[in-house]
Amino acid sequence: QVPRAPSQPLASSESRRFSNKHSKKALKASLTLGILLGMFFVAWLPFFVTNVAQAVCGCVPAGFFDVLTWLGYCNSTMNPIIYPLFMRDFKRAMGKFLPCCRRAGEPRPSAISLSMRNSNSGPRAATSLKNVL
Repeated sequence: QVPRAPSQPLASSESRRFSNKHSKKALKASLTLGILLGMFFVAWLPFFVTNVAQAVCGCVPAGFFDVLTWLGYCNSTMNPIIYPLFMRDFKRAMGKFLPCCRRAGEPRPSAISLSMRNSNSGPRAATSLKNVL
């Protein structure tokens, strides 16, 4: 018989804790995606169905079609509100770039750091056009 190491129960509880944390994140991501897709379908599906019906039979009143179009537009305006409510990473990213969402102690990113971050390149030695060609 091989004696059991005392750290084995700890490892299993630690893996269980990691599994719980991972499943909670997956559940929250699924919930967020479900809410976003559900709102998208509720807002835009009637518009697309009506659009096809209008093309086939021409029996859709213009006012009703306008209401369905604006329902879709309302969904598009709700997305910037829904994303920060349910996604912490999105909220952090917006806090870095929008002055209204930034915390008091966070420094404002400079235009140079933003352009370097967006160009996927770090600081480089000066490169002339001759060296590139």
